[in-house]
Amino acid sequence: QKGMACGAQRAPSAAGGSRAAGQAPASPAPTAGCPAVGGSYPQKNAEILSSQYGINLFLAGLLLTFAWAVHAVGISKSHLLSYLITLMLIQLLWMLWYLCRSCTQRRLIRDKDTHAGARWLKCGITLFAVITLILDSFKIGYYIDFSNCLSPTEGIFPVTHAVHTILQVYFLWCHAKDVIQSFKTLERFGVIHSVFTNLLLWTNGVLAESKHQLNEHKERLITLGFGNITIVLDDHAPQCNCTTTTLCSIFSQGIYYLYPFNIEYHILASTMLYVLWKNIGRQVEHHQQNKTPFKFHGITVGMIFGLMVLTSTIAIVVVYLIQIGGSKIKSELALTMFYLHAIFVLALMCTAGIVALLIYRLEDRSLDNSKNPARKLDAELLVGTAAGSWLLSWGSILAIICAQGHPKYTWYNLPYSVLVIIEKYIQNLFIIESIHREQEKVNDDIKTLRIVTISRGSTLSLTPLYKEIYNGRAARDNGDIPCLLKGSICGRENDGAGVSKEETNQDNSLVMHSASDFSFSSRNSVTNNKRRILKNIAAFLFLCNLSLWIPPAFGCRPEYDNGLEEIVFGFEPWIIVVNLAMPFSIFYRMHSAASLFEVNCKT
Repeated sequence: QKGMACGAQRAPSAAGGSRAAGQAPASPAPTAGCPAVGGSYPQKNAEILSSQYGINLFLAGLLLTFAWAVHAVGISKSHLLSYLITLMLIQLLWMLWYLCRSCTQRRLIRDKDTHAGARWLKCGITLFAVITLILDSFKIGYYIDFSNCLSPTEGIFPVTHAVHTILQVYFLWCHAKDVIQSFKTLERFGVIHSVFTNLLLWTNGVLAESKHQLNEHKERLITLGFGNITIVLDDHAPQCNCTTTTLCSIFSQGIYYLYPFNIEYHILASTMLYVLWKNIGRQVEHHQQNKTPFKFHGITVGMIFGLMVLTSTIAIVVVYLIQIGGSKIKSELALTMFYLHAIFVLALMCTAGIVALLIYRLEDRSLDNSKNPARKLDAELLVGTAAGSWLLSWGSILAIICAQGHPKYTWYNLPYSVLVIIEKYIQNLFIIESIHREQEKVNDDIKTLRIVTISRGSTLSLTPLYKEIYNGRAARDNGDIPCLLKGSICGRENDGAGVSKEETNQDNSLVMHSASDFSFSSRNSVTNNKRRILKNIAAFLFLCNLSLWIPPAFGCRPEYDNGLEEIVFGFEPWIIVVNLAMPFSIFYRMHSAASLFEVNCKT
């Protein structure tokens, strides 16, 4: 039946073309449910080919990164950096070509995806990019100090990466919303190359930061009494002396404190480029999107509680990093302090999320199920990256259940791990439902007017307690035209007969509209209260997610320092699990904060 319908739809075009002698029949336009002949299949093949190209590009780089990490024979860091430099140079050439082509066609009207590349997202990636440039300058200074024993690629890499960062941020600011409709096959390969180049740079940053954290973790285990674990530092330090000891120490330590921002920059860039890739050749619905700016009005309570959580979290992280590894007693106190604070924060977040979901259950509003690559990617990233922390939490729960001996501080790990699972489950439901809910549309025909009560004579008394709900459509049907009566104009327009008639109409109006005004005002008040509560919850959860991003990003990781999981699962297996899952857990918090910011603007 579908084929017959498509054939029937093509028939009129063919028939119309045969009427004109000497003219070829017009090609039929593709209709809904019918594939475009000769158009969709090559583009679908180009999408599949480009995705396979990107995956193979990523797997080759991932294997090279793994080989360097395990000290494979014949593979050094210079090989890995050479591969990354080559990928960045290819992406630079593609971006320059795209920017030049865009400049030559700047007068053309381009399709834009209004949901992609939000301004706050561009500002966030710009902030991370600036800190990444500081990281590159530290790496250049580190190379200059150790230039006698470092490969030239370690000096070329930060320079290339800095140029790559500047041009990529400019490209995303100008073209993140583009819906590419020309040179689609070539552009698919260029964009997917950029996506996986950023993913490989993200992987390289995660590995470098994880190796540094692992070395510190191995040294801390001695103070906790786990002496049966073999301590072998995986050190890639240069085999020569630094020319300036003080500068080398600043550069080497500063690099690892800046890596979290570099990691977030590349993962955000890859997601924005992926949306650009999904939008290639897409037919965009042309409709105006209402701007939703962020406003502090009405979210004071959420901001206050969120800032309290943020401040306390920073204090906990500082104390944790000072105390952990100092002695066994100090380490156990630091772990206990961390778990108690995290349990309290997660319990508050669970409560806030449940309240928000209950409010949604009480509302009768439809969901927006239109196709949107940016929104779909947000939901997939929330669930996918949450799996990283869920894996760590289940590992901790099993370790507590199966372990033979339990230090006192490990029992706090049980409610902490359970709350991590529940909190992310509730928060994901809240965010995904929020970004899929349709915004309330204000009816332009409904206008609120003040009723002007006219007494006998020329005296006017305004009654602001009443509102006239004027329906434009009903007024047009009845032939009535509303007006605002002001000052003496009403007095001049109304004579004695007019006044009595006006009084009669006014009395009827007060009776008719008082009931409808009361119901409209009460309903509007309830809606505003619900919206205010949701905005405060979104603001509170936004700051809480930023707070929970800070500890793992800056080295406060009890999954490393707890020690119980290493005894149950073994040191190497558990460290591998933590190194694989922790980057996703860190990204989840930052991505959740970004999504909650959007929810706050949309609510």
